[in-house]
Amino acid sequence: MARTGQTAAVENYLKTIWAVGEHDGGPVSATALAERLGLAASSVSGMLRRLTELGLVEHVRYGAVGLTPAGRAEALQVVRRHRLVEMYLVAELGYGWDEVHDEAEELEHVVSDLLVERIDARLGHPVTDPHGDPIPGPDGTVQAVPARRLSDLAAGEGGPLVRVDDRDPEVLRHLSAAGIALGQSVRLVERLPFGGAFVVTADGARHELAPGLAAAVWIGAAEVAR
Repeated sequence: MARTGQTAAVENYLKTIWAVGEHDGGPVSATALAERLGLAASSVSGMLRRLTELGLVEHVRYGAVGLTPAGRAEALQVVRRHRLVEMYLVAELGYGWDEVHDEAEELEHVVSDLLVERIDARLGHPVTDPHGDPIPGPDGTVQAVPARRLSDLAAGEGGPLVRVDDRDPEVLRHLSAAGIALGQSVRLVERLPFGGAFVVTADGARHELAPGLAAAVWIGAAEVAR
């Protein structure tokens, strides 16, 4: 059954609150939520009051935004639909990983629960989406992805590229053009002076990544290169 526009707006807020906490860690502020959604702070404040009344969000003025157990459960179902749709578009319909986010943003609100489970079965129950983000299980469990942003590593540290932020398709297209992909062994060689590029090797090939790009790339099981 298709969801109403009003319900879709609620789902978008819940999903975004969860996603901001997932990627950034720590408390989620109303300001960060407004920036992620591209909305005015007043609009976000109004919706947060409504979500609080619905028992989906915990929030006091100027305080952190948190999901109640009911809100978290609903948020994870939206995230599950979104990431399974992304995976299906890539695996079955030939989409590039830079093309699926916006499509999934629309489809996550209209696919039925039955279709989502059929997609999951068709894909062999994947645990991550095309960008390395974990796909919540039908019971709301989420597999942890131990990783740090490349921009947080010290020179000499490295590990497998396990995850890439997917909000900006230009980041994904740039990585593809450079031949950088999930699963490659990435090592930080050095940071160029004065806030310059991050010099890395990816499966032995040398690259220079701008700071914004380095912050969007997640490296797992970091280890010091010998």
